[in-house]
Amino acid sequence: MEDGTPNRHRRVAELRVAASSGGDRLRPTLPNVITTRGRLALAAGAGARWASRATGRGAGAMIGGLVAMTLDRSILRQLGAGRRTVIVTGTNGKSTTTRMTAAALGTVDGRVATNAEGANMDAGLIAALAADRDAQLAALEVDEMHVPHVLDAVEAAVVVLLNLSRDQLDRVGEINVIERTLRAGLARHPETVVVANCDDVLMTSAAYDNPHVVWVAAGGAWAADSVSCPRSGEVIVRDKAHWYSTGTDFKRPSPHWWYDDDALHGPDGLAIPMRLSLPGAVNRGNAAQAVAAAAALGADPVAAAAAVCGVDEVAGRYRTVRVGSHTVRMLLAKNPAGWQEALSMVDRNAAGLVIAVNGRVPDGEDLSWLWDVRFEQLEGVAVVAAGERATDLAVRLGYAGVEHTLVHDTTAAIASCPPGHVEVLANYTAFLQLQRKLGRRG
Repeated sequence: MEDGTPNRHRRVAELRVAASSGGDRLRPTLPNVITTRGRLALAAGAGARWASRATGRGAGAMIGGLVAMTLDRSILRQLGAGRRTVIVTGTNGKSTTTRMTAAALGTVDGRVATNAEGANMDAGLIAALAADRDAQLAALEVDEMHVPHVLDAVEAAVVVLLNLSRDQLDRVGEINVIERTLRAGLARHPETVVVANCDDVLMTSAAYDNPHVVWVAAGGAWAADSVSCPRSGEVIVRDKAHWYSTGTDFKRPSPHWWYDDDALHGPDGLAIPMRLSLPGAVNRGNAAQAVAAAAALGADPVAAAAAVCGVDEVAGRYRTVRVGSHTVRMLLAKNPAGWQEALSMVDRNAAGLVIAVNGRVPDGEDLSWLWDVRFEQLEGVAVVAAGERATDLAVRLGYAGVEHTLVHDTTAAIASCPPGHVEVLANYTAFLQLQRKLGRRG
């Protein structure tokens, strides 16, 4: 490691004091020192970012980070040194929880480095940290498979484990492999505080052996991918909110934080009113973990919760825009568990529901997962199937008994709905395409 042993032990001691007290302010951190080569790499990355923006090719964050890491492989470690960093990972909810965590940490120090647009691999992390070199706090969304080596580089103070469920298998590994990878990565950093969702069997397993775990009952409506114990292979038995593995002592831990319809509850009888701007029970769980992470770093939980409640949009998700005679709310979903949660947020009284599905590499080219989503619950709702793979979706809707029409272009699909409010539910690239189209229209 580049940091000397005395400095490392000092950071560990400071973290444990802050995590155990729950109310102490953050201690001073070590200075962020960039080598000469690192400064040159960052300058080259900034130039690439400027060129990308100037030529209209994109925001430039990814290319800037790629150039910097190509010229100096240690640049992520250098940018992470001296910061109190929170890493947020999981299959679903990373961007939302990262945005909430950044807001909560902002109550301690207004400057928080974060990858707000969701670029969650090395290049995106480098770009986010380079964009605010002086920020002493960072909230970083990190892809699940990248967490171990990112944690090695930045020595995060807190890691937030949200959930694990099956994603597109043609581009993402089996979830049991991901769980074991996370578990091994965390084992190398026993000083890190882990804020883990005790309602998720796989994330509980990843965190179970860590000496500093803050358990949060963040919800786990999707259980189809955790029917067996990831440690023993035994059956997972569920009894209301509780779960346990038969034949072993692996079971749901008692939570330190939990929520209900009105409040967020924490240690020592803490109860904080929590009225979120974002919809859905899943976002209440995300908020609970964000507040718990901020509290572990010394934030006042009441102030942190208030900041989290003010988050009303995450990179365009959940926002409502005017499109001709329609108001359009945009929802994003990327895998069966995410689709199930998003469907529960849909306003069934809206004038129309447009579901847009693409099948590009970021979405997963294999759309067999459509058959795992319970579209049957949309019976009685008029749906417009849209996107590049709208025909695949229309077949699935037909078998689900859902009345629908087929309009491949998403903006045309919106226009085909009666005037009024329209809900749009889209997967990753379909969502981005719609954002760009609406942006060009102003």
